[in-house]
Order: sequence, then C-alpha cells, then structure tokens
Amino acid sequence: MDTDETRLFAAGRIQVLDADITTLEVDAIVNAANRTLQGGGGVDGAIHRAAGPELLAACKKIGPIQTGEVRVTPGFSLPARHVLHAVGPVWKGGGHGEDALLTRCYRTSLDLAAFHGFYSVAFPAISTGVYGFPEERAARIACAAVKVFMATHARPHCIVFCGFGAEPTALIERVVREVFAG
Repeated sequence: MDTDETRLFAAGRIQVLDADITTLEVDAIVNAANRTLQGGGGVDGAIHRAAGPELLAACKKIGPIQTGEVRVTPGFSLPARHVLHAVGPVWKGGGHGEDALLTRCYRTSLDLAAFHGFYSVAFPAISTGVYGFPEERAARIACAAVKVFMATHARPHCIVFCGFGAEPTALIERVVREVFAG
C-alpha cells in the first residue's frame, strides 16, 4: 500500500483507508464506471487519467455493459495490476431495484477477483457520487455483500474499502465496524 494513505480500520481481511484509490498497490481496484466504460468524472475519470490511454483502448473492446455488470482490464500505469469496472445503479428513490443492482456490483467484483486469484481488492463507494445513491445505504449494502462473500471464499484475502476524504471515510469506517466488528 502507498505510504500516504491513512489506515483507519483493519481487522482480519477488511481494511478501511482514506486514500486516493489510484495510488493503491493492490491486485485490483474497482472502478465506479459508467455503462460506456469510456471514463467520466469522479473516481472513474481519476482511474482513467492515472492508468493512461491504454485503459480507454481496452475499455472500448469490452464495453458498453449493463448496470450491475463488471468487467476486468489490466491496470496499465496504475500501481494496481487490474481494474474491475463495475457499473452501479443510478438512485431513483429505491423502488427500482437499486439495492439489488448495487449488491450485484460488489458480488460480481468479488467473484471475478476470486476467479482470477487476486489477493487484494479495493472498493470505492460505488454509485454514491453523481449517481446519487445514499451513502450510508450504499455502505451497508457493500458491507453486507462482502460479509456474505467472505463466509464462503478465501480470496481475495484483503478487501479494502477506500474512502476519499474525512466524511465519507468516517461513514464507511463506522458501518464496517458495526457489520464486521460488532
């Protein structure tokens, strides 16, 4: 891991970091991607900028994809060896299957990480930016999906929830403590 991150919580296989996800030396980072996989704002744009133009070329070969789906590419210029591109749902009030689609993003990302034998994977808060998913609700969905997955899978061994800034990181840390330590 990069020395500039702030480790807020570490218990067993789960870590919470306040860091720029593009700086993490892990087997895979998850990109909160859009359906076209062509880059955008927020974490998606940051990952594309840090990975270099090869990432966009690779994404053009595998996109577009549907909401809830995940695809893997190399990390190119990133410290992470791979990128898992997960398309989360746009929040429409909670009555349009958003929870199930977000759960699917986390579960499919973990399934792909396990399939590829990845030791470590780092997640941003999928769908909570411009897609408007309520942050605490998204954090609870993420933690529940990871907890269920971990009960039956040994890999990935290290699962990182990566916040970006004090407030979002404190939220995920609180929810992780409640779900995993309590």
